Amino acid sequence: MNSSLKQRMKSLLAPVFPGGIITILIFSLEYFQFELVEKFLLFAAFVIVPLVILLLNHDEKNKHQQMIYAAMKWLQFPAALLTLASVMSSKMWGLESTVIPGILSLGWLLFTLLLGIYGLTTIVISKGKAAEIAIGAGLVYFFIGGIWFTLYQYQLNLFQANPSTHALSSLHFHFSSAIVPIFIGALGRIMTKKSWYPWIVAIDIIGPILIAIGMIFSKPIEYVGVTLFACNIVVYTAYLLTYLRKNALDNKAAFFLGLSCLAFYTVVVISIFYPLLKNMYSLTILDFIPIYGSLHAFGFVLCGLIGWVYMVDFIKEKANQSAS
Repeated sequence: MNSSLKQRMKSLLAPVFPGGIITILIFSLEYFQFELVEKFLLFAAFVIVPLVILLLNHDEKNKHQQMIYAAMKWLQFPAALLTLASVMSSKMWGLESTVIPGILSLGWLLFTLLLGIYGLTTIVISKGKAAEIAIGAGLVYFFIGGIWFTLYQYQLNLFQANPSTHALSSLHFHFSSAIVPIFIGALGRIMTKKSWYPWIVAIDIIGPILIAIGMIFSKPIEYVGVTLFACNIVVYTAYLLTYLRKNALDNKAAFFLGLSCLAFYTVVVISIFYPLLKNMYSLTILDFIPIYGSLHAFGFVLCGLIGWVYMVDFIKEKANQSAS
């Protein structure tokens, strides 16, 4: 890791590394009797979000945005700990029938509200730049994910949806809905501008909303949203792989971004062959959920974020060299 990247990550090293260790323990120890969806939500809180914060730009002249950015960096880890305490109180401490899990979840809700406010300021000061609008929308979707998490921890029924649906909706907004716009926005910052790019951003913003609405009210709407969203990821990964092949980039960035794309296409291949595998090995969709979740969370999302962090550093260092 070069000195520039170390300097950029210095203020976040303390929360990221302990958060990563905590996440490993959550996934590996039987002590943590959590649902799989809860484990992935905690992974997002402890690891994914601080990596996202590393990718954010902030206007040096905008004091309000600077204050929000500083607050996000300092509050991320305490908010993640409150999230862990919320889940533990409902699963391990015998407090599931009380309001304690819901109250503790408010810490993460308020933190994601900060992310959402930062996303809105990014959109407002973007002056119509599609890439920044996409990133801002992704941050707003984190807040929506925080709302669903709080509903889940309070065990409330909303729009005829049960708490399990709230958990899935929260996971959807913490990973796919938030991350894909951020990835597409990061790509938009470096790609040669194409006339179709704003359409990709627009579909990427609309797709997650359709999926969420469909999960609660209508399966056909959900299928339309999933199809649009999947097509967007195909366009993103195809263009990104082409860009990586044609441009001389940092090896670490190319490696992790390539792994991210490979993880997505692996999910696609498994999905295509799912009916055959199901019949051959007497498997159910429940057997595939851990595979899908791991490939998406650890492959597509985590590797993609690490790759983009290296890419941002490479581009900044290259610009500094050109300036000097």
